[in-house]
Amino acid sequence: MEFAEQQPMKAIFLKVSSVVIFVCMSTLIKAAGKDITTGQITFYRSAFAMVPIVLFLAARGELVASFRTRNLPGHLARGFVGIVSMSFGFYGLIHLPLPEAIAIGYAMPLIAVMIAAVFLKETVGIYRWSAVLVGLLGVSIITFPRLTLFGEGAVGMAEALGAAAVLASATLGAVAMVLVRKLVQTEKTPTIVLYFSLSAAVFSLATLPFGWVELSGMALTLLALAGFCGGVAQLLLTASYRYADVSTIAPFEYTSIVLGMMFGYLLFDDIPTLTMLVGTTIVISAGIFIIVREHRLGLQRKAARRHLTPQG
Repeated sequence: MEFAEQQPMKAIFLKVSSVVIFVCMSTLIKAAGKDITTGQITFYRSAFAMVPIVLFLAARGELVASFRTRNLPGHLARGFVGIVSMSFGFYGLIHLPLPEAIAIGYAMPLIAVMIAAVFLKETVGIYRWSAVLVGLLGVSIITFPRLTLFGEGAVGMAEALGAAAVLASATLGAVAMVLVRKLVQTEKTPTIVLYFSLSAAVFSLATLPFGWVELSGMALTLLALAGFCGGVAQLLLTASYRYADVSTIAPFEYTSIVLGMMFGYLLFDDIPTLTMLVGTTIVISAGIFIIVREHRLGLQRKAARRHLTPQG
């Protein structure tokens, strides 16, 4: 990714815009109905996301170059893990209240810290480990009431499975984040974005023999719009990181919970529970602490490099 001049307000605007559109995407998927298979949802989400991505790259004259890759297996691995994560997430989204599905998904960056420490041997200090454990406590507060519903009839079972599915989605999403961190060492951002949507569409299409349902015109329209929104949001998110540091932009991810509660209440009559609000507050606090901690460590590393750089 080529970095432009630092413009924090522009970066924040792009980030918040991407969050709004991602929440709209989730709302459209939830509105499409519970009878649609997750493989079907992920196919339309991935296939129609390619429309704005391809148009954007073509307008910039980068489309052909974006197909060039030095790590096709890496893209396929990221695509497979990403599509399975997406499938679990969509199952949870359909069967849980919208704000709860969003809030449980906040576990992903916390789990990513753990995976990076174990598999990438990244140094994680006591402060970040503490924040991760506190954040996971918040996640458990949100999910525990749902996980206790196993055996409580069909609706209770669906909600319990939905909570477990979002946790699985967050875990696999964290694995995908680690895979992306490896890809960026050799691959350009447009290439990563393009190959993810392409591979995700192909992998999800492979679920066709396992029982896709016939879509109504409304459901097809909602899924197509959801996919298009996903592509636009991804482009906006990518662009936001060109104009400011991650530590500046990342906290605005949590505006999605406010939008999720608003859309959930207005469209689906979802009323947040006390445990959901308490758990979400804990998770967000832990996430922001990690972001601030990373920012401070980054500044310290830059200062150390300047100090060690020969002068004159």
